[in-house]
Parts: sequence; C-alpha cells; structure tokens
Amino acid sequence: MVDDDPGIRDLMVNALTYCVNRQVLAFENGLSAWQYLEEGGEADVVICDVDMPDMNGFELLANVKQVHPGKIFIIMSGVAANEKKAETAGADAFLGKPFSINDLFDIVQCYVVDG
Repeated sequence: MVDDDPGIRDLMVNALTYCVNRQVLAFENGLSAWQYLEEGGEADVVICDVDMPDMNGFELLANVKQVHPGKIFIIMSGVAANEKKAETAGADAFLGKPFSINDLFDIVQCYVVDG
C-alpha cells in the first residue's frame, strides 16, 4: 500500500489486512516502495496513489512493470482522467477516490483471493 496520506494509508492497511488475511506493507511514497522491491522485497499486489512526492504512482508503475511485468498494480486517484492514463500505462485496475471499502475488497478479491 503506497500513499503519502497517513490516514488513508492506515485505513487501507487495516482493511486489506482484514480482507486478505495476509501481511500488508505500507509505504509513504513511490520511492520507498520501489527501493523495497529493488532490494528483493516481495509483494503480491501494489496499490498506489498517483500524487505523491519523490516518485509518483505512474513512475512507480512504470518501474514495477518494467522489472516485474506480471506484478498486479492498482492505481488510486481522485482525478477521473487518470483512469485512462492508468490503463494506458499498464495498471491492472483503477480505484477512483473516493471509493468504498467494498470497491477495494472487490478488486482485491479478484486479484489476490480468486487469482
């Protein structure tokens, strides 16, 4: 879970931990998440906000898909126009903010639990 807003990040981590019954890691920006993955860290799915300092969500998406093309990557944004941009950039799914916890659970169910 990558988001620079600690409230959203903590809520998402708690909800995802409940949903998937697995450890959910949290990062405050794309750069720290990318460094974790570059150093061999494991993640089944990356869920990332678009607007963040240091490395935004689209930059992280490009890096992840270049090195780990099969890794599931979900982009979140409050800007509707970013949905098409996310699709074009190779994101597996898009969550438009604000979204419900059920929307989050449905996407995670599709990619983590069922997949």
